[in-house]
Amino acid sequence: MKLIDMQVKDYLELLKSDAPAPGGGSVSALAGAQGVGLFMMVADLTLGKEKYADYQEICAQAKEKGMALYEELVESIDKDTDAFNLIAAAFKMPKETDEEKAARRKAIADGTLVATQVPFRTMQLGYEGLMIAKEMIGKSNPNAASDLGVAILNLTACIKGAWLNVLINLPGVKDEEKAAYYNAEGKKMYDEADAIASGLYEDVAASL
Repeated sequence: MKLIDMQVKDYLELLKSDAPAPGGGSVSALAGAQGVGLFMMVADLTLGKEKYADYQEICAQAKEKGMALYEELVESIDKDTDAFNLIAAAFKMPKETDEEKAARRKAIADGTLVATQVPFRTMQLGYEGLMIAKEMIGKSNPNAASDLGVAILNLTACIKGAWLNVLINLPGVKDEEKAAYYNAEGKKMYDEADAIASGLYEDVAASL
């Protein structure tokens, strides 16, 4: 069964068990999906209300852009676990002959690359979501300002958590060019998000 199809309690029971997956990568994607879902809710609570007429365009765009992010983040919850399972399966491959050893090394390398790409993409999605939430501060229903703040916290957790999952897999990425790209771009996203998010949280808290 896919993680996204599980009852919340069953998912949490699996998460706290000794099963190695789902782990931090799937949790990061879930945090991102929650963050996007929250700012979409805030957009819905703003749209169609005359007293928030000046905010209609921003919130309509947030809802439209948010849906694509939401759907991909939800898919990433299972993608991250699937990526881990690829590596786990690769390590169990036979290694008696030179051919088997070569096939095993390739499978491990291929799986590690996927396990790096998936959280990197999760970072990108979380970052895009954070930028959308940023535009909504002070330009959406003020009665839902705290929800927007929680959205920002979830999106920040998504980005930071996914970055840890990129970092732990980077040493196993054999393609040096790809490894350098994920390292440089991931660090850039992390630093920018970290600087922006703290300010956004303070802005929301000050408005309450």
